[in-house]
Amino acid sequence: MFGSKKRKTKPNDLMARLRPDLSRESLGVGPDFPGVAPNPLLSGEARKRDAELRAGALALGVLVDWREVNSNPRVVLMFDVETADGISFRGIADEGLTITELTRLAPGQTLPVRYRPAVMDHYVSLARDADPAHVRQLSDRIAGRKRT
Repeated sequence: MFGSKKRKTKPNDLMARLRPDLSRESLGVGPDFPGVAPNPLLSGEARKRDAELRAGALALGVLVDWREVNSNPRVVLMFDVETADGISFRGIADEGLTITELTRLAPGQTLPVRYRPAVMDHYVSLARDADPAHVRQLSDRIAGRKRT
């Protein structure tokens, strides 16, 4: 009571304790991953990250798995991401999807995603606004690099 110091728990550590399936280890990312925010709408850092991702570089992500976070439905999508520069990494997207979009998810799907090349913290977002012609060019560039 008096003189006691409250231990400040980081939200990301709290989320990993509450939901072990959202821990860094179970998502397949390294210790540099900041973690999944309990409520990204209340986090200024998450809102800033989302704004940066909307303007981020385009890449292709192969859907590995997803985890439903709550009943909105808010899901954490796990991608194996391949960039135009030849960089591959595990990407995590924290998205709000409609029920229709959720039922259409299937492992192995290739979807356009955006990432922040300067940060490379495993966060990506679905590139819903991506031009199909630009996505096709990116796909051809990645496929051509894999053939050689």
